[in-house]
Amino acid sequence: MLVLKERVKSMNGSLQTALKKLRLSGLAQCLEVRLQEAAGHSLGHAEFLELVLQDELMIRNERLIGRRVKAAGFRDMNTLEDFDWQFNTSIRKKQIYDLATCHFVREHRDVLFVGPPGTGKSHLAQALGYQTIKSGFTVRYRSVFDMVRDFLQDEAFGGQEKVLSKYLKPELLIIDDMGMKQMPRRSGEYLFEIILRRHELHSTIMTSNRPLEDWGKLLGDVPSATAILDRFLHHAEIINITGRSYRLKDRTSSNSIKDMGQKTKKDMDREEAA
Repeated sequence: MLVLKERVKSMNGSLQTALKKLRLSGLAQCLEVRLQEAAGHSLGHAEFLELVLQDELMIRNERLIGRRVKAAGFRDMNTLEDFDWQFNTSIRKKQIYDLATCHFVREHRDVLFVGPPGTGKSHLAQALGYQTIKSGFTVRYRSVFDMVRDFLQDEAFGGQEKVLSKYLKPELLIIDDMGMKQMPRRSGEYLFEIILRRHELHSTIMTSNRPLEDWGKLLGDVPSATAILDRFLHHAEIINITGRSYRLKDRTSSNSIKDMGQKTKKDMDREEAA
């Protein structure tokens, strides 16, 4: 047994040096365990090679996902597993998990979440973005206000095409928070340019707190809003979400408890007076 350990140790040292030169850090990380497994279970050369290559590929994939998540710029790191499906029953779980297969990305279709604030639109959009990255695609997430700010800043320095390319390249673009407040000037032009040039080439997810008929007022540009919706809704799946805000559920519960306490005190005072 001691001889076996010494042999594994010797092999590990020389292999680690070679793996560093080859930049196979994932394989190097798992090498010692795999050498012991190979020696202890009498694995053949092909079996051992398959295992260590799987280790390298797995770690490389994890790192790629990490880089793409960072590049996506999510506001929150949300997943479908984190979502409270019991709170809002207007959301059809099967419909969301069908989207999570990323068929809509492969088919260059779009998705629109519409509903009041706090009902889960941003969580689901970002969770689908994360799932899309895990499926091997590139994603970019921006609120609609940050998107317009990007264009306004780059326009001042003559770099509009540069910022536009950042919105055209990703295989999935998520534009969040449409309808939170009145949009700055030329917002309709910028958004239309993005939707027009991504149409039937790449997928886009948008979330809106206001009904579609209000978009003209929000953008201050009814013709642009009409053109945006004409393109975007052509191949879009619209998901209407209703219900109360998830963020206010604890406040509602606290108020209910407080009300109950006040009622109890009133009842006690009434009983003492009687």
